[in-house]
Amino acid sequence: MVYSKKIEYKQVHFLKKVLFKLGKIIIQYFPINKVRIYGLKICGFRVGKYVYIGPDLIIASPVSDKSCNLIIGDRVAIGPRVTIVLSSDANWSNLMQHIGCVKSTVVLGDDCWIGAGAIILPGVKIGKMAIVGAGAVVVKDVEDFSVVAGVPAKVIKRLNF
Repeated sequence: MVYSKKIEYKQVHFLKKVLFKLGKIIIQYFPINKVRIYGLKICGFRVGKYVYIGPDLIIASPVSDKSCNLIIGDRVAIGPRVTIVLSSDANWSNLMQHIGCVKSTVVLGDDCWIGAGAIILPGVKIGKMAIVGAGAVVVKDVEDFSVVAGVPAKVIKRLNF
C-alpha cells in the first residue's frame, strides 16, 4: 500500500513538472497573447485581468518550487524579450558551497509597463503604474508612479497623475 502511494506521488509530481515546462514553452513561444497568459496560469502564476505578455518572455525558475512565484496585477503590459528571474544559482559550480541559491517572488503591480528586453531579478516588486524602461536591469523595488531605466535601473522620473 505504501509502495503504490509512493509511485502515485512520483507520477503526479512528474506530471506537474511536465505541465510546468509546457507552460513555460507556451509563455515564451506561442504567438497568441491569450494562450501565453494561459501558459502562465498552467505554471501556477497569478495573472490579473487585461494583461499583455509580449513574445519571448523568459521566466527563470526551478520547476514547481513554491518559494518562487510570479504575481501579475491587472492591466500589466510586458514587452517582448523580457526576462523575469525568480531563482538564480551557480548550478554545479563550487561557488554553490559559498553562495547559496537566490529565490523569491516577483510582483508586477497594477497598470505597470515593462519595456522590451528588461530584466527583473528575484524579490523585486514593481509598483502600481510604474514604468520599467527597455533594457533596464531591475535589482530593487520600483515605487508606484515611477519611471526607471538603466543598468542597474534608477528612477529617472516620477509620474504625477
